[in-house]
Amino acid sequence: MDGTLIDTEPYWMEAENDLIESHGGTWSDAQAFQLVGNELIVSGRIIKKQTGIPLTPEEIVDALLERVVVKLREHVPWRPGARELLLAARDAGLPCALVTMSYESFARVLVDSLPAGTFEVVVTGDMVEHGKPHPEPYLRAAHDLALAPEQCVAIEDSATGVRSAVAAGVPTLAVPHLVEIPQLDGLVVVPDLAAVSLDDLPRLAEQARATG
Repeated sequence: MDGTLIDTEPYWMEAENDLIESHGGTWSDAQAFQLVGNELIVSGRIIKKQTGIPLTPEEIVDALLERVVVKLREHVPWRPGARELLLAARDAGLPCALVTMSYESFARVLVDSLPAGTFEVVVTGDMVEHGKPHPEPYLRAAHDLALAPEQCVAIEDSATGVRSAVAAGVPTLAVPHLVEIPQLDGLVVVPDLAAVSLDDLPRLAEQARATG
C-alpha cells in the first residue's frame, strides 16, 4: 500500500519527525528510509532503540498511526496509474488483495475511499504473526483469494515487500520508489503503474515466472 498504491511515506516521515522531536530527540532522512516497508512494530522498536524516547514500541506505533490517519483522511496521495489499474481490475472482475504491513485502522481509510469490492481480501500487519519479508502475508492473501500463489501477481515498491512476495512464490512486479529494489529471481521491474495496463499483467507475470 504505502509507496506502491499511495505515496504516504512523506506522511510517515513527517509523523516520525514530529513525534521524536516532541520528546526532544532527533531523526534523520537516512533513519527514516530504513523503516520503509517494515512491520510497524519493527519500526517502533528501531525508533525506540535509536532515539530512546520515553515510549514503548507499541506506543510509538499508535502515535504514528494517529498522525498519519489524520493526513490520509485529508488527502489520498495516489501513485501514478495505481488507482486506474485498481479500478480496471475491479471492472474486469479480477479479484484483488491488499497486502500491507500498515495496520487495519490505516488500511481501512484507503479501502473506504474506493468503490465497494475493489479489494476482496485485506491482509494487514496486525493480522499476521510474521510480517514482510516473511512470506506469510502473501501466502495468506493467496489462500483467502482461493488461489495458488503462482496464479497471482504481486506489485511492490520495497525490498521487504518484494522479498515477501517472491518467498511466497508469487510472480512479482517491482515499482521502485524511495528505496533500492534487490535483484531477485521471480521479479520484474517496471517504471511505474501508469506504464502498466490490465492486459500487460499476464505477460509481466510470465516474465517474472521465467526468472524464477
